[in-house]
Amino acid sequence: MHPRRVYLAVAACALVVYTGALWNTFAFDDVYIVVLNPFVREPGAWWRAFAEPYWAGNLTGTLYRPLTVSSFALDWLLDGPVWFHAVNMLWHAGASVAVAVLARRWAGWQASLAAGVLFAVHPVHVEAVANVVGRNELMAACFTLLALYAALERQSVVWCATAFALGLLSKENAVVTPALVVWAWLLGIGRPERRKMAAFVASWALVGAAYGAVRWAVLHPYAGWEAVAPVFKGESPLTVRLTALAALADVVRLLLFPLHLRADYSPIERTAVHSAFDPRFLLGLALLVGWAALVRLAWRRGRRIEALGLGWIGIAYLPVANLLFPVGILVAERTLYLPSGGLAVALGALLRDLQPRRLAAVLGIVLVLGGARTALRVPIWRNDRTVALSMLRDAPWSYRSHDYTGWQLYWARDTERALGSWLLAGRIFDRDQGVFLAGAIAAYSLGRPHLADSLLALANKACASCPTTYRNMARAARLRGDSLAADSLFARAARLPPP
Repeated sequence: MHPRRVYLAVAACALVVYTGALWNTFAFDDVYIVVLNPFVREPGAWWRAFAEPYWAGNLTGTLYRPLTVSSFALDWLLDGPVWFHAVNMLWHAGASVAVAVLARRWAGWQASLAAGVLFAVHPVHVEAVANVVGRNELMAACFTLLALYAALERQSVVWCATAFALGLLSKENAVVTPALVVWAWLLGIGRPERRKMAAFVASWALVGAAYGAVRWAVLHPYAGWEAVAPVFKGESPLTVRLTALAALADVVRLLLFPLHLRADYSPIERTAVHSAFDPRFLLGLALLVGWAALVRLAWRRGRRIEALGLGWIGIAYLPVANLLFPVGILVAERTLYLPSGGLAVALGALLRDLQPRRLAAVLGIVLVLGGARTALRVPIWRNDRTVALSMLRDAPWSYRSHDYTGWQLYWARDTERALGSWLLAGRIFDRDQGVFLAGAIAAYSLGRPHLADSLLALANKACASCPTTYRNMARAARLRGDSLAADSLFARAARLPPP
């Protein structure tokens, strides 16, 4: 089959299954990153995103993704939600074709078609593609794939370094680019002579140092922020690693059997693992050992592309795995976008020797099952209401499901029910200060100051020195018109010690 036909087929699959996203609006984090972001809404202000954290308005100062924010600013000038989602679809189609290109260069057209189609319709990608802010995953993946192509196929130091830099400015997980290239070199794929290899390493070091310096300068004023998943709050480093290994069961399930998808993996849907004898940890450890055994088996049998793809999964997932350091989430489907590229390449290479009829049958099953699951999941991200309903249905015992629902009810001025949602969230999980502060806002609004005071006491117990959270909640109350609640929270924030 001609390469152009393969790429057109892959792009068509990527676009068709996400057609429903064109009816989506802004939902979930879109509201804060896009709709309320002055660097997106104000004409000519896009360049200021390079001097500010990803979350505008001092909501958090731990992320730096200016290129993604700048792309949103360009979209805002051109059109509304339809255009935002169309651009996301184009980024996804580009990433799918890039996966197909790499697979064809390494394993032939059959592997290219299989890898491209699998990546295009994989249901775990829905959160990244159908939710506007998922674009940071799409852009980082595209630039990482371009960097791989530049390094392994063109041996271009300049283009690889450029793509690496653009990936880092899109999302931090592009930092795995050098490791992916080196892994390919170890397998004998696209390995240059030593002098050029040294030039690649020097260019990566230069890009990394420049990015690190800029990132530090922008985020240093927010150094007191705590960026850990709720499940890790108050837990020891050992517990964090045990829990992270246990979470690999979710990762493997989402990559191989993504039937049940959810927007949140928080307590008590997922709780901390405190013992090495916990069955959840043992299962995660067994899966890790199994993955390592598969990599070794592929390497020993000379299946270099399969080994490359399997190693790619682990390398790409490592920055968000909570094994090296804790991050802000335990598991999130959007973070599997780049790792799934390795899975697609490995399976594509595995299927390359199938007869065309059998390959067509396998891909037909993938298209029908994967495409249908993806298309049916896309409308979940239509608006805040659909997201809240899906969270309550998919993760009813996650405190964040009820916290998020509380905010939707609060903005809809159903304050009594919003308070009930926040009280339930606080009973499920008592280590998130924001839940109690939100409940206090609702209590003030309803004229129940004694309840508000008791909730503020619980908020201080969850975090005794978090004045920024108070100020952010106060701003939300003022935006809604609850001046009494806003003034009370601002006053209390002024009396708290700095973090």
